[in-house]
Amino acid sequence: MGLSIWHLLVVALVILVLFGRGRISDMMGDFGKGIKSFKEGMKEEETKPAPPPRIEAPAPEAKPAETAETKSADNQPTAN
Repeated sequence: MGLSIWHLLVVALVILVLFGRGRISDMMGDFGKGIKSFKEGMKEEETKPAPPPRIEAPAPEAKPAETAETKSADNQPTAN
């Protein structure tokens, strides 16, 4: 029990009567414009160049951390 050509013609005729020829062509035109816009958007994504890498200023040189050994060596009096 499939759809025959006559069933499809009757359904198409009912749709044509309900919506009218002008409204159906407007809907199909809008549908086609939407697909075209989508394809153009996808093409833009593929051809869009990557942004240039950010160049950051070099970090200032940090002083080496003081360890317990260097602190104790600095605090001892010198023998003269």
